[in-house]
Amino acid sequence: MKLGEALVSGNLITKEQLKEALERQVMFGGRLGTNLVELGYIKDEDIMSFFGKFFRTPAVKTGILDEIDPETIASLDKGLAEKYMMVPFRRDRNRLHVAMLDPRSFEVIDEIRFATGFDIIPYVITELRLMYYLEKYYGIKRDLRYISVHDKIIKTEEQASHFEWHSEAFKIAEQFAGVNDKGHVIDILLNETAGMAARGAVFEVNDILISGWKGRGISVDGFEDALGDSSVYHAVLKKETLYRGPLLQAPGNEKLIERLQGMPRDCCMLPIKFHDKVIGLLYVDNGNEDVLDTDLSYISTLVAMAEVSFEFVLLRKKLYGVIPA
Repeated sequence: MKLGEALVSGNLITKEQLKEALERQVMFGGRLGTNLVELGYIKDEDIMSFFGKFFRTPAVKTGILDEIDPETIASLDKGLAEKYMMVPFRRDRNRLHVAMLDPRSFEVIDEIRFATGFDIIPYVITELRLMYYLEKYYGIKRDLRYISVHDKIIKTEEQASHFEWHSEAFKIAEQFAGVNDKGHVIDILLNETAGMAARGAVFEVNDILISGWKGRGISVDGFEDALGDSSVYHAVLKKETLYRGPLLQAPGNEKLIERLQGMPRDCCMLPIKFHDKVIGLLYVDNGNEDVLDTDLSYISTLVAMAEVSFEFVLLRKKLYGVIPA
């Protein structure tokens, strides 16, 4: 089934709207999705969501593409990026994750694999968004048509996202402000990640050992693991920053992989600090097979609020401690 027919079958557009978009495509060029968005018949984010099902390939979250490190971009030269319309956004060992228009182009994927030396992990993206990131990272100029439509999309999304994000953050801050003990802080943190990731867990950190604190969708009771140099824990603790990517097969990750019953293709681990010392690690994923489809900046903000909340717990104890027995 062709894309247009699938969109009609899925009740995302009508036959008449498809016909008009196809006629427009003949006159002005561009992808079908771009023409439908320009006509106002469908939103770009709805096209992205539909692409994931249609191509049976994950649709890349555009927030992931906003800050791609130069080393990853350099993995694919400008000529190939422009020729095959793709942007690399994550690199881990021998794998290169790329956003592209048609993830079913196996010949293209094989050619890029040969040219870069990496196994290629494809993700689908809309034309409007891809053109924006090709210009941002490779300096490949967009036609004015793509600029005007894309900028309208981004402006609308930012306004909606900012309102929703801000409103929700204030509500959670109120919860964190009312905590009585550390366990309550962890409960709020895990509860709030439930809407963003299928599984979550908090691990306690000491000098040589990682131990399970509390989990959601993951049983961490009795879990203990050493801080091996090749572990994901070590990577997070060494840089005191988040890790995002697959849980790699490495000696230091064996116990965690066993507890997760497999190697997640996409996960995130963040440090939790108290008095400038890392005391815990927040881990989230969407199961072993699915991509972590969430806003990491929001999760980072939740961790930051949890860190302040630990201070509230300490101050409460000090406050009640001044009352004579």
